[in-house]
Amino acid sequence: MNAQAATARVDRTGPAHVGEHLRQWRQRRHLSQLDLAGDAEISARHLSFVETGRSAPSRDMVLKLAERLNVPLRERNVLLVAAGFAPAFPQRPLDDPALKSARAAIDLVLRAHEPSPALAYDRHWNLVSANRMVTPLLAGIPAWLLASPVNILRLAFHPEALAGRTVNVAEWCGHLLERLHRQCEVTADPELIKLYGELKAYPLPARSAPLPPDNVAIPFKVRFGGDVLSFMSATMIFGTPVDITLSELALETFFPADEFTAERMREMAAGLS
Repeated sequence: MNAQAATARVDRTGPAHVGEHLRQWRQRRHLSQLDLAGDAEISARHLSFVETGRSAPSRDMVLKLAERLNVPLRERNVLLVAAGFAPAFPQRPLDDPALKSARAAIDLVLRAHEPSPALAYDRHWNLVSANRMVTPLLAGIPAWLLASPVNILRLAFHPEALAGRTVNVAEWCGHLLERLHRQCEVTADPELIKLYGELKAYPLPARSAPLPPDNVAIPFKVRFGGDVLSFMSATMIFGTPVDITLSELALETFFPADEFTAERMREMAAGLS
């Protein structure tokens, strides 16, 4: 993100100075001024002055507060520009030469996960890449739902896509909706909030029963041909990214939840060779 783009974002969000931005993030994190001041090792009085615009924070102070508030890298640039500083974190497309090693790592993980499906998606849940095992599971879905950019949450919820094939659709989509809700709270991203509203409007059945207290994961059970395949999923992110694109990228890996599914995936992979 360059300074002009970050400045435009500041203009759209409304707060007049960096202190108002920081106050909004502190309130989203349900922290008092005293809590945040203690975490940042400054006085509550100084933080109050920063939030009201009576004191201008240094660049290091803005970044320190953003770190304590777990502000996404994209929004840290917004904070810096609002404070009169240049953005600190670059945003480059995945095909940028500087991210060649990161893209290679993503492709390696996706390929290594075969014969089970795995995919990578961006901050708005748009598909970035997938291994060979994802395509067969999407067979028969209308082309307009697979037009770029493919939103994988929309695929999960749409009755003409995976929702119509998911055996435990109420539990699985409820799980995804809870994940998206948490993401909306963490990022305050307007596009994610809009997507959340869209997905909540889909007519999904109610959960048959509350989840048991010892439940640790919800399987994804999907009809494939005359079979029901069952998967457990895990999400991977880059641990210490310094690029906005990488910080917002996630890899979703699916593991067979039973031996029948594992065998069917091995057969499917052999057919693709």
